[in-house]
Amino acid sequence: MGISNLIFALCLATASFFFGRNVIKVRQNIMLGRDIDRSDKSRDRWMTMLRVAFGQSKMVVRPVAGFLHILVYVGFVIINIEVLEIVIDGLIGTHRVFSFMGAFYNFLIGSFEILAFLVLLACLLFMIRRNVLHIKRFLMQEMKGWSKLDANLILIFEVVLMSAFLLMQGADLALQGLGADHYVKAGSFPVSSFLLPLFDGMSIEAIVMIERACWWFHILGILAFLNYLPYSKHFHIILAFPNTYYSNLEPKGSFTNMASVKNEVQMMMDPNADPYAAPVEAEDAEAPGRFGAKDVNDLNWVQLMNAYSCTECGRCTSECPANQTGKLLSPRKIMMDTRDRLEEFGAHVSANGKDGDDGKSLLDDYITREELWACTSCNACTQACPINIDPLSIILDMRRYLVMEESAAPTELNMMFTNVENNGAPWQFPAVDRLNWKDEA
Repeated sequence: MGISNLIFALCLATASFFFGRNVIKVRQNIMLGRDIDRSDKSRDRWMTMLRVAFGQSKMVVRPVAGFLHILVYVGFVIINIEVLEIVIDGLIGTHRVFSFMGAFYNFLIGSFEILAFLVLLACLLFMIRRNVLHIKRFLMQEMKGWSKLDANLILIFEVVLMSAFLLMQGADLALQGLGADHYVKAGSFPVSSFLLPLFDGMSIEAIVMIERACWWFHILGILAFLNYLPYSKHFHIILAFPNTYYSNLEPKGSFTNMASVKNEVQMMMDPNADPYAAPVEAEDAEAPGRFGAKDVNDLNWVQLMNAYSCTECGRCTSECPANQTGKLLSPRKIMMDTRDRLEEFGAHVSANGKDGDDGKSLLDDYITREELWACTSCNACTQACPINIDPLSIILDMRRYLVMEESAAPTELNMMFTNVENNGAPWQFPAVDRLNWKDEA
């Protein structure tokens, strides 16, 4: 093992350490949420993950973006086999350690090159879509600043990495043709062979320098990309799989009930119940907490994982009828605000403990009441999301807090609540008059 192998091993270990530390931090933030049981229907959950995350079934609803995304996705998955070879070569000093596979290896290398070129092309087209075509969902208020820069940075990153890979391959092919030491004659080069004229007239030493420079740039770039993910919307590359596995499999439109409220209502509806009797509770039952959600720690951990998984693609917002009619609501912004607040709250908890109060909350400081009440609860956002994120659940939990903790529902809703309480129906007339309409028919 030479000095270069030791340097590479150090780089790999350092990158792995920092990535692991960031993943642990993200997990700690997610677990600040309330517990929720999503261990049911394991077969359905596996099928959902395979269909939606692995199979990209909801991406292709929009064919152009879906096709380009599949190219990038497949390229990312398959080219990782090539990264494995690079890592092994870097650690033990070999070159093309998998070349013993012969014809199959040639097929693999050729496939990697074609995929790398297609990924490069797809990323360029994505950049055009984001910056030239002026697609509305990429130009909304929440996409200004860091969000726009993040999207472009990752595309530029991938273009540069794929270019370095193809240039490395071209230099390797040139060195194979010149019979350079250590460069095994192996592989198929359907794309990088077109780069051979770039190396005409160069010495073997110069080409080796180019090949090694591209090799180091490519692998260090991948390690840097890996550590960039936890700070980027592209963390969905990893979280899309658990996010779809733990997604809500109940019929859209069904609402959750708080156990404490449900028990009270059931007792009220039971004619044999003694209203003065002390409630019977299980020994391990927890005291009722806050009704609904004011801050991120009132949400459950799946909702917080949703926030970290958000791709910021904007499909939810583009399908939202409230947003389409000019209302302030953007489901994408709901998820982005939740993630931003969770990062802030998690940092505060790490520094001061869970009991510390930083004087801020998700409600009002990040998400306004106007946004929450603009929602029609239609579930268009959850249906549109490519990885089954559920912005509606967060909106409803926050509205539940406003109604049950602050009695801050809009006037129209308060009128309806009063009518239901007094008349057993949302209308302003007593139950005995409900059938009067038939006498007028």
